[in-house]
Amino acid sequence: MATQPPTRPLRASIDIAARPAEVWRVVSDVRRTPQWSPECTRVVPIGAVREGSWMLGLNRRGAVRWPTVSRVVRYEPDHEIAWAVRTNGAIWTYRIEATEDGARLTESRDTPKGVGRFARWFTRALLGGQGGHDDELETGMASGLEHIKASIER
Repeated sequence: MATQPPTRPLRASIDIAARPAEVWRVVSDVRRTPQWSPECTRVVPIGAVREGSWMLGLNRRGAVRWPTVSRVVRYEPDHEIAWAVRTNGAIWTYRIEATEDGARLTESRDTPKGVGRFARWFTRALLGGQGGHDDELETGMASGLEHIKASIER
């Protein structure tokens, strides 16, 4: 895959009044991702979710729909889950850290090896460009973390 330079890293964090294990139960169930993601409409893990396992995703933004293929690259119970999206080079991570009052959940998106030409074209042609789409993703991450927090703290 020919790549372009990495896109800017995206990050959002939130403090949750719950033990890290409670937060882990929610974010490690990748099938629940559409409950808080503004783009993801479905995640289908292939077998048990663990390091090395595969997932299929379906995304939607307006009339544009696209599939993704991802591989879990980090899986540390109660601490971190991350997957690399093979179709665009992004690594999405949920990291959980214990705090005095519960847990801090951080979601991030990094592209350490850059983004492939097709993904850059797709984003430019169909999603309004990389910068604007990154802004939307970052806003969606913060909103999604609020949804996760609310579902755990109820």
